[in-house]
Amino acid sequence: MTEETTFWKGSPSQWLNIGPFSVAILLAAGITVGGVFFAPAFIALIIPAAYALWRYLTVRCQTFEVTTERLRITKGVINQNIDEVELYRVKDMVVERKWWMRLTGLGNVHLQTSDRSLPHVDIPAITDCIGLREELRKLVEAMRDKKRVREMDFDETGGENGFDDIDDMGDMGDIG
Repeated sequence: MTEETTFWKGSPSQWLNIGPFSVAILLAAGITVGGVFFAPAFIALIIPAAYALWRYLTVRCQTFEVTTERLRITKGVINQNIDEVELYRVKDMVVERKWWMRLTGLGNVHLQTSDRSLPHVDIPAITDCIGLREELRKLVEAMRDKKRVREMDFDETGGENGFDDIDDMGDMGDIG
């Protein structure tokens, strides 16, 4: 039996926080201007600083680890939550690169899985997202071959019973 090894491990980029950090800076600037006229207002600078720190820690404490057998997702600043998806359960992968992500060399990898607890997994704001997607695809196929698993999709958009393609049996006429 082969040993499970880590293939890739990473965290999202702090570029995800560009909006919240901008809001915190604008709020701090507003409080500073207000503090010039009302000195006790400087105490309110704790609010944008705490908000920015919390957003930083939330992104910093999120890690994704791809091993040869599974994807392990760790989240949480104070309480930690570790979830895993077996690679053979990955059904589809999509790379998304918004305009600002392309400028910074980042991208999101979206995974659709057949796992009941994690049907959709997003790996946000990572570098070399296209390379990760390609290697992940190879690992998924290798795990499927190793486990002898094939993914089957069933159309859930049919009628009440899912047999829309079968002709109505009442139209066959009278037999006999």
